[in-house]
Amino acid sequence: MNRNDEGDANELSHASRRAFCTGLMLTSAGLVLAGSNHTEVKAAQDSIAYPPRRIEGAEALLPGSCLYFNYPTRNDPAVLLRSNDGEYSAYSRRCSHAGCSVDFEASSRCLKCPCHQGTFDGRGGHVMYGPPQRPLDTIILQVRAGGQFWAIGKSFGKNGDLIAQAVERGD
Repeated sequence: MNRNDEGDANELSHASRRAFCTGLMLTSAGLVLAGSNHTEVKAAQDSIAYPPRRIEGAEALLPGSCLYFNYPTRNDPAVLLRSNDGEYSAYSRRCSHAGCSVDFEASSRCLKCPCHQGTFDGRGGHVMYGPPQRPLDTIILQVRAGGQFWAIGKSFGKNGDLIAQAVERGD
């Protein structure tokens, strides 16, 4: 083997290393992008859009009070809450434990289930006490022209097991 052959071999190995590294970088970037796209799809599956429905009387709701309504169908009880700070939130009234109808308790600002004494936070629908393992389903709200409140979808309570376990351990 002479010097010219060695030079050609070096160039060839250098070029194939470059091609290998480029291919590796492109494949890695593709996997990262595909993984983040999968996360977005999964997050989108945690909520469902339903036909919009105006929540009658929401504009007149006083701070610290609630308004019961049905969404997405007439057989699905829901509650609209207005905090003392003036923020609005809405939840399904079906307890995530056994499906009983929860009621808003203004004095404690919580939603309570009469069946097994489950208690949910009025600001986030998270479990505060009792047997439920996941938060209440959230009703997605939209404010339209004239200050009208519309229910436009539902986001399903998740990660309840993790929250309940962390509370039990004292994390």
